[in-house]
Amino acid sequence: MDLVQTLAKQYMKAELPEFGIGDSVRVNIKVKEGSRERIQAFDGVVIARKHGGISESITVRRVSYNVGCEKVFPLHSPNIVDIQVLRRAKVRRAKLYYLRGLSGKAAKLKEKL
Repeated sequence: MDLVQTLAKQYMKAELPEFGIGDSVRVNIKVKEGSRERIQAFDGVVIARKHGGISESITVRRVSYNVGCEKVFPLHSPNIVDIQVLRRAKVRRAKLYYLRGLSGKAAKLKEKL
């Protein structure tokens, strides 16, 4: 078991920012189109954080053109360039799946002071 952990440790990112559930984040991702590569940003609210270690992932939700869009990002993936925390929110749940059924002002989260 120690061998697996030591192998996983070398692939983990060391400089991840501190963020939690409910925080608004900007995830910059490497996108490959043909032979070219560019960086694309995905802004949204973190509604779930799962697992731990090398397999840790976050689910980010945003609404654009009145359509909800969710993406699951593996935190230690080499395709993730960086994560920026835009806003912190005060929440009382570990998973914010209830935001899927809300829209407009009802889907707003209180800002952490």
